[in-house]
Amino acid sequence: MDPVIVAGAGPVGLALSLALAAQGVPSVVLDEKSGTEEPRPARTAILRPDTAALVAGIGCTTLGDEGARWTGWRSTRRKQLMRHLPLGEDGAPSPLHIPQHALARGLRDAIDGQELVRVITGSRLDSLEQDARGVTVHTRGTEETWWRGSHLVGCDGARSTVRKLLGIRFPGRTAVERHAVAALRTELPWPGEAMLHRQPPWRTGGDEVSARPLRDDVWRIDWLLPARGELVTPDALVARLRDTLTGWCGEAPPYELLDTGVYTLHHRLAKRWRVGRAFLAGDAAHLLGAVGTQGLDEGLRDVGNLAWKIAAHWHRGASDTLLDSYQAERRTAVAARLRAADQSLPLLRGGGGLRTYMPGASRGHDALLADGHLGHGALGAPPSYPHSPLTPPYAEAQTAVGTPRGGPVADVRVTAPDGTTTRLRDRLGRGQLLVVLVAPGTGVWDRRHWLTAGVMPRLAAAVTALPVRAELLVTEAYPGASAHNVLLVRPDGHLVAAFGGVRPADLYAAADTARGGTPTERSAPVSADHTANIN
Repeated sequence: MDPVIVAGAGPVGLALSLALAAQGVPSVVLDEKSGTEEPRPARTAILRPDTAALVAGIGCTTLGDEGARWTGWRSTRRKQLMRHLPLGEDGAPSPLHIPQHALARGLRDAIDGQELVRVITGSRLDSLEQDARGVTVHTRGTEETWWRGSHLVGCDGARSTVRKLLGIRFPGRTAVERHAVAALRTELPWPGEAMLHRQPPWRTGGDEVSARPLRDDVWRIDWLLPARGELVTPDALVARLRDTLTGWCGEAPPYELLDTGVYTLHHRLAKRWRVGRAFLAGDAAHLLGAVGTQGLDEGLRDVGNLAWKIAAHWHRGASDTLLDSYQAERRTAVAARLRAADQSLPLLRGGGGLRTYMPGASRGHDALLADGHLGHGALGAPPSYPHSPLTPPYAEAQTAVGTPRGGPVADVRVTAPDGTTTRLRDRLGRGQLLVVLVAPGTGVWDRRHWLTAGVMPRLAAAVTALPVRAELLVTEAYPGASAHNVLLVRPDGHLVAAFGGVRPADLYAAADTARGGTPTERSAPVSADHTANIN
């Protein structure tokens, strides 16, 4: 089989190639640039626990060295502290904040030790053709040539060439939010904590300013600007920075200015995410980022969702239902995120009116913004896919647990039949289903006994008979589950179904639904309009 062609070598494209390699699928990454990352401290990424775990799981080792986990969250309005939320070990899960160039460098370092990934620098894709068995693309640049692939994934950003060649519309809203940003090394009164200040009382504060810590006393500070306004000159930005530091510290502390910039956020959503064997992911498929939502987070969730489906098609063939489920699940989830952000914007940015004086309005606004920045609620929580074509219909044998069907499973400690103990999240991304038995007390048993006792022999036989590869795991406890409940989990960590005991026939039916039904050949008819080129 030909490799998968990944167009674009940003974090999403690099992560996708590594996720495919983890499942035994080779890829060629077409990189328009030189393969080096320009250090830009003001351009950072905020990863939620699920996306940080995905990146670590595919071999990126820079998160601990280059990323900072926040110890708390502060929300202030004018001069009043509205909310202080501890994060980390003693509080809510903490996001990981990392310079984007450091993240990309870590992904490239992981690729250097990966035989299944080949990165071609200085290669700009300018045409593509599809047939029943694969995709052919042409590139200009360092290597002006034709490339043959089993699939093509456009991870080539907001101006995606792949999207344009496929003739996919990209409607949405322009200039939803506009920010000035600075990265600096200094000391602020709340070390390690992220802070959002609404309506700060100094002249240049604007409507909102945030401070988010990085490593080594570096901070990223963002000022919300009018969506359409005057140019922000370097002198004006430095004046704004000094006023902000004085407002927070009483007087401007010593600081080292590392980087500055101005960026505009757009909200757009591609009409289609799959055309034959070609797919879109990341900014090529969606743009978002207002009120704290994170576009890179959603791009990495695209990776986790798509990689195992392409891998299944590459290795064994897969039904159109499985491949189509990528668009059905991810486009629906991102559309809901965009809708939640667009509905929140009039409340948060409307200004004035009776809303300002309604009891509890300010605290409600602070909670909405915290959700977006910290990864909670409709603005930030990991998505669920309850209406996915891969979610089986409810059956009498199924039971309710703390995770709804289609939701991301809890990261409990699990034991494999060989006695290895690890976290459930560490078993994801390998292209196989997970079958998890809830069996209190097994942690203190000798595995020679519990492997052959109780329901284990029957469950092991049922797992062996499934229509797809699956791994059997055991956990002492799972939220909302009872003893001998059995959970079926997708390779990307979403719950397929839970059963009240060992039900081989029902488990088989659910696994068959989760793989999209009986695989077809690794070919799909492609209509004539799937051939295009850019001159």
